[in-house]
Amino acid sequence: MKAYVEPEEITLMEKATTNLRDRLLIRLLFHSGCRVSEALGLTVEDVDLGRSTITIKHLKARLKLSCTDCGQRLGRSHTFCPKCGSKVEKAQAEQQEHHRQRVLPVDGETLSALKDYIHRGGPVLRGGKRLIFGINRHRAWQIIKQCAERAGLPKLVNPETGRVHNVSPHKLRDAFAVMAVKQNDSGDGLRMLQEHLGHQSFNTTAKYRKVSGKELRDWYQRLWGKKGP
Repeated sequence: MKAYVEPEEITLMEKATTNLRDRLLIRLLFHSGCRVSEALGLTVEDVDLGRSTITIKHLKARLKLSCTDCGQRLGRSHTFCPKCGSKVEKAQAEQQEHHRQRVLPVDGETLSALKDYIHRGGPVLRGGKRLIFGINRHRAWQIIKQCAERAGLPKLVNPETGRVHNVSPHKLRDAFAVMAVKQNDSGDGLRMLQEHLGHQSFNTTAKYRKVSGKELRDWYQRLWGKKGP
């Protein structure tokens, strides 16, 4: 049982697809390392064929609750205000939206597939936007799972919990990160990976050293690399 998908296995998944859209979805998730929500939100205008880049736009909405009597910040589980002691019957809600974006380079073959797909009329017009894929998260999850099964890929195990999972869109993002760590796990390499993946915390990126097995392997090799007395 494996913890992540190998690049050659993703190639088998691409070959198991029955249409260009599904093949492009698999390729984009792996080659860009983007989140499935980011891939599904991608529009034609976000693809810059001249510069070989895609612009990933990330919108995060956060609900801020506060006491109507004193304005104290509240959590969802609060029954009484921790500042004034008033019973929280109706909290004042304010939705805060955080907009972030990052521009990612795209390899030539993936860019060529994007260009071909766009010229064939693949994008879907919805809400005034020309979405590249025009499908929801559930359908994307189904596509990845079915292609993995047709390609004969085994299920994956979480190395920390032991739970077994199907191959999912996020596992293709993980595959990109593990491949990047295997090729360059230096401090600079991990920082570039953090920026590329859009992680706020460096610790989130660093976990891929553990997933790849490189962290433990390096530690073990250092032990035996030292000569005993």
